[in-house]
Amino acid sequence: MGIDFHNQQHRTSYTTRQADSSWKAALAKHIPFHSMGKAVDIGCGGGIYAKALVDMGVASVTGVDFSLAMLDGAKENCRAYPQITFVQGKAFNTGLAGDTFDIVLERALIHHIQDVKACFQEAFRLLQQGGYFIVQDRTPEDCLLPGDAHHIRGYFFESFPSLIQKEVERRHTSQLVTESLQEVGFQEISELKLWETRQVYANKEQLLADLQGRVGRSLLHELNDIQLSSLLEHIRNAITTEGSIIEKDRWTIWIAKKK
Repeated sequence: MGIDFHNQQHRTSYTTRQADSSWKAALAKHIPFHSMGKAVDIGCGGGIYAKALVDMGVASVTGVDFSLAMLDGAKENCRAYPQITFVQGKAFNTGLAGDTFDIVLERALIHHIQDVKACFQEAFRLLQQGGYFIVQDRTPEDCLLPGDAHHIRGYFFESFPSLIQKEVERRHTSQLVTESLQEVGFQEISELKLWETRQVYANKEQLLADLQGRVGRSLLHELNDIQLSSLLEHIRNAITTEGSIIEKDRWTIWIAKKK
């Protein structure tokens, strides 16, 4: 099954959130964003993190995605940000000029890509000397943490263990990512673990409605409607919290530099 990123029906699926302050604070400790002139967000989806880069001080951002449908949603989402432009391109071949950017961001991208080394080579080509490469994704260990009122994703695997193999197969280990970064020439590689707030819901019903729409959750497109209803019932019973729910996801972030 899976999500069809080229379907116009999904163009706004990745536009409904804002980058949380926890993400901005974690990266600001390592990168002087206010002195960065140009950044590229590869696999930009709905433009959520392109907007965040501008908010953090980057002068201009180019969003790249292979899906015209995603770019349509991103342009609408970022209409108040004249600093952001969008182009269609692939992670291996963006079509952008080399030695141009201060920052390359690839967030939630590499689990869709088998050959991460080729992907990283393109990022290395795009960066000018002294530029930063930010890779953010989940390792297999990040994915399979147990579910609770904050880590909603963990309930997916409790309800449908068949999703575990599918999830693990598409995730890359920390060792592979680090070694691939080194092989293409990146230096000063650091690794961070971040519990990033994904969304704050007023109550459980609001969370369940979001899950029902599979909004921004490609893994849920692996479930049919009956299976999704079963998952929602499991989560409804598992979460006993009254009031607001703060959903968080565990991520691994690699920051590397082109010397």
